[in-house]
Amino acid sequence: MAVIALLLSVAAVAVDQIIKLLVTSNLKPDSGFTVINGFLNIFYIKNRGAAFGILQNQRWFFIVVTLAISILLIISLFKYENHTVYSYIAAILIIGGGFGNLIDRILHGYVIDYLSVSFFPPIFNFADCCVTVGTVFLMIHILFFSNLDSDAERVIRKK
Repeated sequence: MAVIALLLSVAAVAVDQIIKLLVTSNLKPDSGFTVINGFLNIFYIKNRGAAFGILQNQRWFFIVVTLAISILLIISLFKYENHTVYSYIAAILIIGGGFGNLIDRILHGYVIDYLSVSFFPPIFNFADCCVTVGTVFLMIHILFFSNLDSDAERVIRKK
């Protein structure tokens, strides 16, 4: 299953990079268009920071942190023994999204962002969505499922 998860992460990176290629090929920086009036816009910006524009111009910090987290998640795909569907989905999305933005930081020095929704002011991208949703799935796994096997083992040992 770990190999399949890695392949799905690669697919997420491919989707992210294809969308970014379409955006950069069809829009100039700081320009965009409305998809759904009052709700969704495509607006190409060069983000040199993190979410919400924090930590501007910290390219190498983000590269190192992204690589470290991605390596830990890849190792966990093969070594962790209590995977659930939530932990696999979390790893797929976080690795895929992390590498999608990592490619931008290495190649361009910034992340290509393009999604703008009315209820959420920062502009973001598909990779950001993957990391965010993956983190939610990881939290669900940690909070509700990571101790199930160890709890069962304790009950068996007491008998």
